[in-house]
Amino acid sequence: MTDVHQRLRLLQLASSNLPVGGYSWSQGLEWAVEAGWVNSVAAFTDWQTQQMRQSFFHVDLPLLARLYHACQRDDFQAAQRWSAWLLACRETRELREEERNRGQAFTRLLYDWQPECPMEWKTLFNQSQLCGMAWLGVHWKIPLHELALTLGYSWIESAVMAGVKLVPFGQQAAQKLIMTLCEQYAAGIEQGLNCPDEQIGSATPLSAIASARHETQYSRLFRS
Repeated sequence: MTDVHQRLRLLQLASSNLPVGGYSWSQGLEWAVEAGWVNSVAAFTDWQTQQMRQSFFHVDLPLLARLYHACQRDDFQAAQRWSAWLLACRETRELREEERNRGQAFTRLLYDWQPECPMEWKTLFNQSQLCGMAWLGVHWKIPLHELALTLGYSWIESAVMAGVKLVPFGQQAAQKLIMTLCEQYAAGIEQGLNCPDEQIGSATPLSAIASARHETQYSRLFRS
């Protein structure tokens, strides 16, 4: 695959039009707004920065790297172990359901794009979008660092668009926020990809509380 094709595939994976349901979930933000924890652009920036530094850099990125390397070796058992670890790091029923629902949606896309993918991997892809992205990145010969940039941008954009609806704030503020969060992401991506095993795990208790409370929130825009 040429560099041009790889870049176009990366843009497709980062697209908000990718039908995996990323915009259906708020990851606890909706309850945090309801509780008054997040009530301004500044508060949203602080909230999302903490999610990035204390969760995304210590869960999603290091596990993406491990799944990517497992797929490179065609090591199904290692991929199975890291997929289970990922689900264990999702602290609420809501977060685990999001992981699985997005995984199932991504699996339908992946099997349409790459029908030759071995069936044994399908169970893992159904558990997590991260595993499917790792396998696809290896199959399409996309470097891990580029795949991680795509994953991070998609996560940032989804979070900011949720903030637009919930906090709320306007589109101009949203674009500025995306730039700010992308700068922070670029500064920490290597740290996240090289996170050692003993440091894998989320340290965002308020987010976990917010997600658990969101499961029974009376009025919701986002899924639980």
